[in-house]
Amino acid sequence: MLKYIKKYWWAAILAPLFMLGEVFMDLMQPRMMSIIVDDGVLGLNNNGVGNLNLVIHTGLMMIAFVAIGGVCGILSGVFANIAGQNFGNDLRKDMFNRIMSFSFSQTDKFQTGSLITRVTNDVTQVQTFVQMAIRGFVRTFMLFIGGLICMLSLNLSFGVVIVISLPLIILCVIYFISKANPKFSILQKKLDNLNNVMQENVSGSRVVKAYVREDYEINRFEKTNKELVDTQLDVLLLLSFMTPIMNIILNYSVVAIIKVGQINVYRGVVTPGEVMAAITYVSQVLNAIMRMNMIFQTASRGVASWRRIKEVLDCVPVIRDGNFNGKKEARGKIEFDHVSFAYPTQEETMIIKDFSLVINPGETIGILGETGCGKSSLVNLIPRFYDVTAGRILIDDVDVRDYKLKDLRDLVSIALQKSEIFNQTIGENISWGNKKASYDEIMHAANISMASEFIDSKPEGIGTMVSQGGTSLSGGQKQRVAIARAVLKKASILIFDDATSALDLKTEANLYKNLNSEYPNMTKIIVAQRIASVKDADRIVIIEDGRLSAVGSHSELLETSGVYRDIYNSQLGGSKDA
Repeated sequence: MLKYIKKYWWAAILAPLFMLGEVFMDLMQPRMMSIIVDDGVLGLNNNGVGNLNLVIHTGLMMIAFVAIGGVCGILSGVFANIAGQNFGNDLRKDMFNRIMSFSFSQTDKFQTGSLITRVTNDVTQVQTFVQMAIRGFVRTFMLFIGGLICMLSLNLSFGVVIVISLPLIILCVIYFISKANPKFSILQKKLDNLNNVMQENVSGSRVVKAYVREDYEINRFEKTNKELVDTQLDVLLLLSFMTPIMNIILNYSVVAIIKVGQINVYRGVVTPGEVMAAITYVSQVLNAIMRMNMIFQTASRGVASWRRIKEVLDCVPVIRDGNFNGKKEARGKIEFDHVSFAYPTQEETMIIKDFSLVINPGETIGILGETGCGKSSLVNLIPRFYDVTAGRILIDDVDVRDYKLKDLRDLVSIALQKSEIFNQTIGENISWGNKKASYDEIMHAANISMASEFIDSKPEGIGTMVSQGGTSLSGGQKQRVAIARAVLKKASILIFDDATSALDLKTEANLYKNLNSEYPNMTKIIVAQRIASVKDADRIVIIEDGRLSAVGSHSELLETSGVYRDIYNSQLGGSKDA
């Protein structure tokens, strides 16, 4: 944590310094009150005659000290918040940056709901702990030490009470905190589960409604929420025993101070004012210990959250920059050299098996195959969403693992079947990968993707706001916006991963016609389920069970590939006229 707090060292130092000022003023009050009682009211040093001027003078000094202490307390709070809030801000940004560098497999490992909890709730818990450490711990520790010294300076006999009560309070704190500490990590995991359920239901609300599963999901949420509440109650009920027990010890300590004071007053060893001061000091000392209980709770929860944050910060990205610093002309050549691939969580199951293929610059390649044969997995290896298990992939004769990630992904533009649409305007969604694009460039990309057909019908055009997840657009409209975004990036390699599945054949045909006309030198890879989507490609690649089964043009594959003929016959009924 010091790594993040040292940037704001000045605030982290000023906060406890001003807190020392506030504590010092608090410790002065009982001593001054004893002067008012003994000399101002009882007149013990003036033959029993009180001194009103002393009462007024000392009272005004007490008010002034309270004011000074209040100013110190305010400034301490201000600087503690400056340090704590900036600490949390930097930590949250670093966590988000690290999450953005994760590969898909690492994101899947943590789960979305858990990552949200860690960036929000866990950072807040640690931030609260840091502020408590800067301010609350100093106040508590100084009140404890200062109150103890001041009380003993009145009369050493008062120390007997502390000697008896202090170990009891410390044992009480240790017992309850040791019992509660393991439960804080469980509590955060329960919060993870709740966020996961919430995230799934918000993003999948249409499916829930379509299958009339609202009651089921409500029950699932209630069950998860109950687990969270039960765990939280378990912690709070445990800790709720601690405060009453400590209050009992505190009150008995006050009674003991009064009794010891009574005995010493009769003996003439102490004065009534000093007994009153001792009562206040013992209250300050024992209250400091009770506040230490709250600090320990905050610290326990903060440390549990810090461990979860560290899991994210210490997770080294699997996909990292290569060492290639040279400049090459972007031509769009792609070579798969004996590529094999298995997902990190299923390393024993190869999805891609010894796949070799060279795609020439400017070539349009169609990829067909049955569901689950590895089509999407193959194209995900090109921009290094995952790394190959064996073999290598080269772009313009350089292994993709040697590229800087930014340089590599600048070469590739991709549109997916599930179009990711953001809560921005249509224009901002299209220009999302090219923020410097002008209005004309955005509209040009929209024309190529056939998105201008529905954009022009909207009163605000590309300025029309889109709801989160693109729910205000149809499936075909979302795909056309995503395709326009991919086109506007103007990369040398364009990948459509079943990105036209929601388009009718006429719109799809016009899209490919526009692409070939506008970007003849762009390498295009089209993953599709329909032969109609790829039949005009320069070559069509057939993947069967992760292996390259056949390559050729539409007419060539009809003659040489049984798999392609089967797909053709099932989709087009075997009629060449179709």
